[in-house]
Amino acid sequence: MIPLKTLGRWLRPGLLLAVLVMLTGCDAVAILSPKGQIGQDEKTLLITATVLMLLVVIPVIIMTLTFAWKYRASNTKARYEPKWSHSTAIEVVVWSIPCMIVLVLAVLTWRSSHALDPYKPLESDVKPVTIEAISLDWKWLFIYPEEKIAVVNEIKFPVNTPLNFKITSDTVMNAFFIPHLGSMIYSMAAMETKLHLIANETGEFPGMSSHYSGAGFAKMHFTAYSVTDDEYRQWLDQVRAGEQTLDKTSFKALGEARNAEWYPVTYYGRSEEGLFDWVIAKHMGDNKHYGMKHAHAGAAAADAASHEGHEGHAPSEEHKSKESGENLDATEHEHAGHAGHAGSGE
Repeated sequence: MIPLKTLGRWLRPGLLLAVLVMLTGCDAVAILSPKGQIGQDEKTLLITATVLMLLVVIPVIIMTLTFAWKYRASNTKARYEPKWSHSTAIEVVVWSIPCMIVLVLAVLTWRSSHALDPYKPLESDVKPVTIEAISLDWKWLFIYPEEKIAVVNEIKFPVNTPLNFKITSDTVMNAFFIPHLGSMIYSMAAMETKLHLIANETGEFPGMSSHYSGAGFAKMHFTAYSVTDDEYRQWLDQVRAGEQTLDKTSFKALGEARNAEWYPVTYYGRSEEGLFDWVIAKHMGDNKHYGMKHAHAGAAAADAASHEGHEGHAPSEEHKSKESGENLDATEHEHAGHAGHAGSGE
């Protein structure tokens, strides 16, 4: 058996090296180096929860090593009590301290879950920037609906300005994540998720897909730039100067380009209005799920009607009657479903 002092001498250099590596790598670990208020609050929560749990873990480790050393077989001076079985004082300490820590963690988790709800808009006097993010194979498309532009694998926004992300997928489930700024949230076909972030300083922040989605997943990353107001306006002018237009046809071509390597940044100087809702609606089909936005379903119906009109088919009376009944059912579903969805932040 290796003596404890010898083992300590062997482990000391390794522990010191590990601590130095963690300290020097803090800037590389984006989660521990937040650049926005949401990221900062999540870092504080992570550290607080870890410290509270260490209040139990560290004493247990120390006592385990102490008891193992004190009551080792070679220590003949240790008290030998083979019939000992109970101590009220030990029971009180062992149960009361963990219970108090669990109670504190429960309150902390409850409050932070509501305060850091990704669907909760950020309070600010500054007008937020809305960005519609669509995950594709294997790239990110970002639409600025108010500016009527779109960009692939790049976003820019003014510093100290709330960002309202609306997120969906045109393919399999994915995950949208900018580690420096905060929360991760999933993108799913036929659904819209929301995320609210803010950058408190200018900089270049890597974004990624944090959910495996296929062969080109490793190249599915983008860059988020937090810039000044002047730089943001200059960038908007640069994108608007682009000759490409993002409409349904070009969107389908972009989705069919299943890149295995990183897809280059692409600017669309003009973007068709309602494209984000159209992407959601085309995956919904005839399904009317509880909590889903019926505006998306309406977009799908309008798109289908447009195609029928081009083909020269007029709807029959029987079809109109059936469609009227379906709309009535949809209204009933809406009243039944939205009450349960209100808590999600919609």
